[in-house]
Amino acid sequence: MKRGIAVLACLCVLAGALYFAISKWGIRHEALNLFDATRQRPVAVDLAVRRDYEMKADDGYWKLPVAIISNGNTVKNTEYSFLANVFAARGYLVASIQQDIPTDPPLMTKVGLPYVGRQAVYEKGEANILFVVQRLKEIQPNADYAHLTLVGHSNGGDTAMYFAKQHPDLVSKVVTLDNLRVPFVLSDKLKILSFRSHDPNFQTDPGVLPTPQQAKSEGIDIVPTQFQHTWMSDRGPDSAKARIQATLDEFLGNGSASELAPADTNTLVVNNAGAPQP
Repeated sequence: MKRGIAVLACLCVLAGALYFAISKWGIRHEALNLFDATRQRPVAVDLAVRRDYEMKADDGYWKLPVAIISNGNTVKNTEYSFLANVFAARGYLVASIQQDIPTDPPLMTKVGLPYVGRQAVYEKGEANILFVVQRLKEIQPNADYAHLTLVGHSNGGDTAMYFAKQHPDLVSKVVTLDNLRVPFVLSDKLKILSFRSHDPNFQTDPGVLPTPQQAKSEGIDIVPTQFQHTWMSDRGPDSAKARIQATLDEFLGNGSASELAPADTNTLVVNNAGAPQP
């Protein structure tokens, strides 16, 4: 056990050093302020791409895989650089979408309704993703838009899972960080990694997580952590971000992240309507 912990700690340190070096010198970030005329809606996007892979794609030697990151409620799309850097380091084109804008109605919880009353929120996020993908095809034509990797924190994770359910033909991987509302898609064609917090203020709704048997049969990687819900962004401590980066990198390298720490998914509680809205 001690040896395993030591190995994991070393992996976290090495991954952190690697991504710091690449992100400082090798990854290009670009802010896009798009506007969806059909919906009369601004859509801000932060692009991240590794310069050498972008040049290879431009020259026809590489097709950029695509990762779409959706932000959590009250967190900005620019606050997930620690995730974007992992994907970009592996040659992905990363688009972090600002899913909510100031004029959106406040996020509400209505127990008893489908997705606790948030289906319209997820439909909005779905439309944002489709719009951004169409624009990216014009900006970065040398990328693979037929096998998307969707990533999201909290409400953004639910948006990612909802999109994967609605468009199974477009999505190959889903990575969520403490999504609480939308049940996991069960499909042997979809790879899923999910980090779970240990935070009494943010509880997962019943039926969202797969049972241990379903997770095993469908190859879903559930990683329980001791992290707070809000730590799963750039706001979190470096130790938490390094652990997430190392596990995500292993997952993208076709490892089995769930072998690090199997999850107990049998005790689920509906979120208290008076608690902060995740």
